[in-house]
Amino acid sequence: MADHSSGSTPVDKEDNWGYDLYPERRGEAAHVKWWQVALFGAGQIKTEKTSCEMNVYNCFQNSPLVKLMYSALKASGCEIDLRRHIACEVCDVKVSGGYDPRLNQIVICQNVAHSKGMVQGILTHEMIHMFDACRHELNFKDLNHLACTEIRAANLTHCSFFSAMTQGDASFFRIQKQHAECVKNKALGSVLAVRPDVTKEEALAVIDKVFLKCYNDLEPIGRRVRRNSADMIRAYKERGNYGYE
Repeated sequence: MADHSSGSTPVDKEDNWGYDLYPERRGEAAHVKWWQVALFGAGQIKTEKTSCEMNVYNCFQNSPLVKLMYSALKASGCEIDLRRHIACEVCDVKVSGGYDPRLNQIVICQNVAHSKGMVQGILTHEMIHMFDACRHELNFKDLNHLACTEIRAANLTHCSFFSAMTQGDASFFRIQKQHAECVKNKALGSVLAVRPDVTKEEALAVIDKVFLKCYNDLEPIGRRVRRNSADMIRAYKERGNYGYE
């Protein structure tokens, strides 16, 4: 769920995994550091929010992957309303975005995601989780379900040969394995970010258990998108093959 309580109302710990990374999800106001006020004025957070919302709108208008995911969600009976389902918020700097299954809402971290490209990547990744929740009645408390949707999101939107190389997950001597290793590492980081009660060994065991099935499930994009290629445009043009218009 993560692209990785202090309140008067008690919250079930199992329903609150990962919420420490998203303070506004807990009803806390974003805190502005003194140097931000000195350099940018008290309106810095408002400016970040406006910029984030403009990037989100731009992606829904122009990004082939975001438009494809929007079409897939709409065809599945889960049409996105930007005002209801997308929120720009201040987050912990450890994360750039996330999916909130309780509110069926995607969070874009306005203090971290400053470029259109980064917002596009976050939106597409988190829309995979939203799609899985819509189509497959995903239970994020179930570690098998969580691992599977993180594998799918990493597989379809995050990992390419270039990104795997830069993260140290691949070598030229292991080309056939590098993409899968990148996906596993990305999924592992995401699972551990929102499930602090799970050990690395437990997470790896579950990821290995569900990996092949979830890795081979390419819906709704239909292909693994390679960086700096025409794959995004091809996937969007082929959306009709899956019944997404």
